[in-house]
Amino acid sequence: MKDLDELYQTLILEHNRSPRNFRSIQDATGEAEGRNPLCGDAFNVWVRLDGETIADVSFLGRGCAISKASASMMTAAVRGKSIGEARALFERFREVVTGKALMDEPARAEARKLLGCLSAFSGVSAYPVRVKCATLAWHAMRAALEGGAKSQE
Repeated sequence: MKDLDELYQTLILEHNRSPRNFRSIQDATGEAEGRNPLCGDAFNVWVRLDGETIADVSFLGRGCAISKASASMMTAAVRGKSIGEARALFERFREVVTGKALMDEPARAEARKLLGCLSAFSGVSAYPVRVKCATLAWHAMRAALEGGAKSQE
C-alpha cells in the first residue's frame, strides 16, 4: 500500500506541474467559476457539448497542488463521457474523497476500477479541510454542464 500511496503522490504532483487541458475553450457551451474563499483557490471550467456528450472540457485558474491536479485529472476523465456519466463519476469521486464511501478492500477495488487514476485522491478523506480543494473544479464542471454559473464550494 505504501508503494501505491507514493505512486498517487507522484501522479498528483505531475498533474500539478503539467496540468492537462489548462486553457479556455472559445466555443464552449457552458462555463462556470469555482472559488474557495477559505484558501483562495479559483478555477474557471469550460465544457463544449456535442448533444449529451462532453466533447471538450478545460480549466484555467490557480490553486494548491490538490485542486489543480484534481481539475487536470477531471478534464481527462470526463471528456467523451455523457453528462450523466460525468455526474455519476463526480458523485463517486466525492464519496471517496469525503470518506463516505465504504472503503473495505472490495470497495477500494471497485472505486479504483470506476475512478481509475482519480483514486489517487482517496487519501484526501483523512484531511477534511482538503476535500474542498479536491472537489472545487468538479463543482464548477457540474455548474458549467447546467448552463454556467458560479460555484462556491
